[in-house]
Amino acid sequence: MAPTTRWDETDVSRDAPRNAGPGPPPPGGEGRRSGDAEFDRGDTPGETTRLLGTDPGSGAGARDGHWEGDADFIGLPWWKRPSVWFLLAPYAIFTLAFGGSVVPRLNLIIDLVCKHYFADRSARDPDFTFAPVIPGGNNRQCFIPDVQRQVANFGMALSVLIGSLSSLTAPKLGSLSDRYGRKPMMVVCAIGGIMSEIITILAAKFPDIISFRWLLLGGFFEGLTGSFTAGSVLSHAYTSDCTPPSKRGVAIGYLHSCLFTGLAIGPLIAGYLVEWTGSLLSIFYILLGCHVFYVSFLTFVTPESLSKRRQLAARGKHSLALDALGATTPDFGDPTAPPTLGTHIHRLASTVKTSNPLAPLDILFPSGSGPNVARLRRNFLVLALAEVVLLGAAMSAGSIIILYVEYMFEWGNFESSRFISMTSMVRVVVLVAILPTINYLFRHRPAAAAARKRREEEQEEELEGTASPPAPATSPSSEKNRGADEVDIWILRFALLAEVVGVTGYVFARSGKAFVACAVVTSFGGLGSATIQAALSKHVPPEHVGQLLGAFGLLNALARVASPMLFNKLYAATVESYPQAFFVLLLGLYGMALVASFFLRPHVYMKGEDEEPRRPSTSLDRARQDVIEDEELLPAI
Repeated sequence: MAPTTRWDETDVSRDAPRNAGPGPPPPGGEGRRSGDAEFDRGDTPGETTRLLGTDPGSGAGARDGHWEGDADFIGLPWWKRPSVWFLLAPYAIFTLAFGGSVVPRLNLIIDLVCKHYFADRSARDPDFTFAPVIPGGNNRQCFIPDVQRQVANFGMALSVLIGSLSSLTAPKLGSLSDRYGRKPMMVVCAIGGIMSEIITILAAKFPDIISFRWLLLGGFFEGLTGSFTAGSVLSHAYTSDCTPPSKRGVAIGYLHSCLFTGLAIGPLIAGYLVEWTGSLLSIFYILLGCHVFYVSFLTFVTPESLSKRRQLAARGKHSLALDALGATTPDFGDPTAPPTLGTHIHRLASTVKTSNPLAPLDILFPSGSGPNVARLRRNFLVLALAEVVLLGAAMSAGSIIILYVEYMFEWGNFESSRFISMTSMVRVVVLVAILPTINYLFRHRPAAAAARKRREEEQEEELEGTASPPAPATSPSSEKNRGADEVDIWILRFALLAEVVGVTGYVFARSGKAFVACAVVTSFGGLGSATIQAALSKHVPPEHVGQLLGAFGLLNALARVASPMLFNKLYAATVESYPQAFFVLLLGLYGMALVASFFLRPHVYMKGEDEEPRRPSTSLDRARQDVIEDEELLPAI
């Protein structure tokens, strides 16, 4: 369903009235809505704000940055005001355990599949002998093409299952978060992870009773609750709610740095822990505990980032959109009477009518005509391609890379964990040090210099007596979502270029050291995903951020379905003849995304309808709204 929004493309450096605020609209500006994604030239407020916009310990008067929705929380104590810092603390602990489980999880699957493979061969051929497979041990007998092929195929089945289910649930959770808040949806995602870890522990502890195929059941629960795809969408939406647009890329980069810190330090801790205990189970017990901690912290500590006012406004707009599509019954009659058979039939028909699984992608194709609307559509499609390649395809490629290095260079659990740690630490440095530096040099300093120049010009006008009459007192200017800027676009191009150069090196590297050097180059591609998420949130009004990111979550989930079919099947088919074929395919995808990035245009964005939701004035209206909310099937949290 396409949103009822307007688009616009604005040069933010001119044509915007100074000191815009309440009161009569300027000439020619009648009908302008406060929710439109305009930028007031007067103060460039967000460009000179602190890194993340708010100081949790300061009062309202101490704030030097404002953005849409920020005013709803002014005056509240710091522990009730949303901030990205409330996500960083639990997320960092969770990702530490998650990073530590990446290599052990893959090696556990290898061991379980290998154990099953040799058991089958022994059953078919009683004279066949093999060394016992010890989960967590140095099982070199498992590194044979047949086992590698089965592991790749099982990994493909697991990824396809998770990706297929999350492609259905991630967009729904993202859209629901616009209307019911980010926090409940994040809790739903984490619960699926808890179920998956419990099944993994049981399969590792009782391999003779519980087959490795039971891991597919864990994947079912994980995909049903959105998996990593929905969790990423919701955490980025939360960050977008409480961060000014000019600092949003840095804030989302901090979230990504938490993930890569976990991938950097976690494998080292896990590697030493497995060496010390001789068991993989300890890692998964720790990961389960971190899942429980994450859910508890979100539930009892983290404040909601969407105020009730914004949630109700989003529900009202959604209700109007459903009415326009005929998704509600035309006449409910007496709301206290039981529903008739016709009512049930109408609701079923409406559900079928609106159940198109690709419907969330409608937001990528805004209605309208003209060159500027075409630019908006093109921006969405280019960012979608880059996001799918950088995040969706790269996630599926990770397990193949580990299989490749262990097969080609005869690395074990410890060497693979150290490789993941090193490359992830480079990404952390890139996101925590280089990205904020770029933001300061190319956003903060030019904006501060422009503000000083304007103040000097105004002082000169006052001295010369040519200053215009003072404008009425207004509230501080707020940053608006006004599209990606030139800095966003060039950061994305640089990230894709780094991936192209690094993957090219993968194709020709024939030693472990050369492969590691290429991995360092590809680590600079970590700038891309954080930049894309921030740029996306700037293309739409705040009430549609969750919906747009949910649509991109659908694309990422579909990539998790398609890319394993390509990568795992290709690797399984060429592991004996030309195992680098997988990298050739990946290089082609990154090259295509790099070329497409040169078609992006800055300052293109969608304008929202800043209107209050209709308040039910009759029992009939109230009954209709209740039915809409009930049909959402929102879990009680």
